[in-house]
Amino acid sequence: MAVKISTISVLILSLALLSFGHCCYGQLRIGFYSTKCPNVENIVSKVVGEAFIKGSSIAPAMIRLYFHDCFSNGCDASLLLDGASSEKKASPNLSVRGYELIDDIKSAVEQECDRVVSCADIIALATRDLVTLASGGKTRYEIPTGRLDGKVSLALLVDLPSPRMTVSQTAAKFADRKLSLTDMVLLLGGHTIGVAHCSFVMDRLYNFQNTQQPDPSMDPKLVQELRLKCPKDSSIDGIINLDQNFTSSNTMDVSFYKQINFHRGILHIDQQLAIDGMTSKMVTDIANGNDFLARFGQAMVNLGSVRLISKAKDGEIRKSCRSCNNPSCV
Repeated sequence: MAVKISTISVLILSLALLSFGHCCYGQLRIGFYSTKCPNVENIVSKVVGEAFIKGSSIAPAMIRLYFHDCFSNGCDASLLLDGASSEKKASPNLSVRGYELIDDIKSAVEQECDRVVSCADIIALATRDLVTLASGGKTRYEIPTGRLDGKVSLALLVDLPSPRMTVSQTAAKFADRKLSLTDMVLLLGGHTIGVAHCSFVMDRLYNFQNTQQPDPSMDPKLVQELRLKCPKDSSIDGIINLDQNFTSSNTMDVSFYKQINFHRGILHIDQQLAIDGMTSKMVTDIANGNDFLARFGQAMVNLGSVRLISKAKDGEIRKSCRSCNNPSCV
């Protein structure tokens, strides 16, 4: 359901009050740079806005980068570090993109405030601004800042939920990060924009659980449509929209939840959200409500507080987001 214009200001105000009412997550706080680098959010918004004009697909890409960084080892920008065995080299991260945008923002911020703003905070702020742009300006959440950049980035430490997991398995991983079931359902709503490769759904289309049949939970019409885009013996790993409502597949809205209620979810975990007893009512409530954008923003704030670096000796403010200040870091 599209958010009516009359509700937009209410959503923004409600989320702003909610964020300010819970202003601190460990060392984080709203306006952390208000005295040290007061123009930082304007700088981030300007660079992000220019990137979005060039290609709106940067929005889902950055949401994914933010999630992959925070979920594995905490929101410490460890995913940005280059290295032969860094997190970038882990299989789930090979298709992550958006690093160049972070580089551009970091360069602009450094010209204003030398080694003051962390790369981890730049990720959080840039993602927030892209969510705003992808929603057509209908929401903007306030996100606390004050994160430190990590010094450790190892592919073997990457621990992300697989799209083939069950709801209970996925929920357990979120719980390990002190993220609730509600956070999980809302954050997966980020799939209302973005794409997946055919390789992620081939089993659902042709051989679900070794039955030689498609996944019975998928709308048969969708199976036919996707088989045309993802032929069984194709050498090309095609791309399909995660939100099958093509009129809004590039817009942050509740369409994703409506689609999975119609059994038109692309990823296994997406479809399971609408079927599993743990989450089905939540999905229906979100699909029929008008507060998804505000609630998604709060879930993104909660994600941004996962496993923060609590000791200064364990973190730093990087000069370059791609390398530690001390070249000997892991």
